[in-house]
Amino acid sequence: MRHRILAAATGGLLFVATPVVAQSQATCVAVDEDDIAALFDTWTDAIRHAHPKQIAALYTDDAVLLPTVSNQVRYTPAERADYFAQFQEKRPAGHVDERHVWLGCNSAVDSGVYTFRFGTTGESVRARYSFAYAYDGRQWRITSHHSSAMPEGQGTQR
Repeated sequence: MRHRILAAATGGLLFVATPVVAQSQATCVAVDEDDIAALFDTWTDAIRHAHPKQIAALYTDDAVLLPTVSNQVRYTPAERADYFAQFQEKRPAGHVDERHVWLGCNSAVDSGVYTFRFGTTGESVRARYSFAYAYDGRQWRITSHHSSAMPEGQGTQR
């Protein structure tokens, strides 16, 4: 909060709290939990069928990807595309096991547990996930994506 300093008649100082108001008020796009859940479906469909650069385009340019099956944090579109090219080689198919959606003004978080099965090996990985989304005026895009295998041997299964 900004403060305005006023000189009091006695020569002392008086601090008056003045709330800072944004230059333009944001218009919140209407969205519900089903809309956010559908973004996951779009993402998994892209994982299965799209070029890695198209998958990376689902993320904002400055998004952070903390992937399940890589130790490298991905900060750029090129790094994310590289990860998805490698991930797609395993022919993944994913579904949500449980989810919780939080809705804000032009932002949302989808977090829970999902499972990916890999067509090349038959293995699956059960992982905790969080997707943070922002509406950029045209579309919803991922701003942060964290995924980590379930601990204590519950992650990778045959």
